[in-house]
Amino acid sequence: MNFMNKIKGLWSDNSGQGLVEYALILVLISCTVVGILYAMGIEIGEIFEAILAALEGTPTT
Repeated sequence: MNFMNKIKGLWSDNSGQGLVEYALILVLISCTVVGILYAMGIEIGEIFEAILAALEGTPTT
């Protein structure tokens, strides 16, 4: 019966729950930021290419 009480005690132990929740939130935010930067990175690259082409006087592709 002592073994079962230890298992029940581990199941109800919430000592690391807050840290795990913050880690999950951080992972979600970082994945969102990476996705946004990746999507905008392509557009920003195209804008810089257009600016450079305009400065050189060559037509954009």
